[in-house]
Amino acid sequence: MTIPNILTFARIALIPVLVLLLYADGDTGRWWALGLYVLIAVTDFFDGYLARKLHQQSTLGALIDPIADKILVVALIVALVGTGDMARWDIAAAILILCREFLVSGLREFLAIRDIPLPVTRLAKWKTTVQFVALALFLLPPVGIAWQALATTSLWWLATVMTLVTGFDYAMTATRNLRAPAESSR
Repeated sequence: MTIPNILTFARIALIPVLVLLLYADGDTGRWWALGLYVLIAVTDFFDGYLARKLHQQSTLGALIDPIADKILVVALIVALVGTGDMARWDIAAAILILCREFLVSGLREFLAIRDIPLPVTRLAKWKTTVQFVALALFLLPPVGIAWQALATTSLWWLATVMTLVTGFDYAMTATRNLRAPAESSR
């Protein structure tokens, strides 16, 4: 086990604690949830950074890191719907995000069986960052700022658009990669 992989597994282990904090009464639990969420999000950055810096990149890390991100996003979406923190249109965006996440995961698995890589793109990394910030805004207790709800919904929908664009990009890349061996054998 490397330090980056330990951070990734710790991130996964903290997700149930984060969800439980969302169900605590009052703003105190919400502030604790937000703090823990920020810690989890920061470890997402550091596990990749340390893997590169310490030359500890691994097949396990490449597999588990994006899965950890998806577990975090799915768990928070379900919890935020359960607590009533997501409104109707925000739930529609959440469904689009979840569909893309599952489809891309399935696509990666399908391609891996054929030894065809589908590397994470820079835009997909930005998408994850925007998703994480939008989810942080959902976790933020009401702080008396008039535009808080508008900012949260706007950023959430930006994350949704980025999610759909990157999903389409992955599908097109996969299609090209699947056709390439067939075309080169002609």
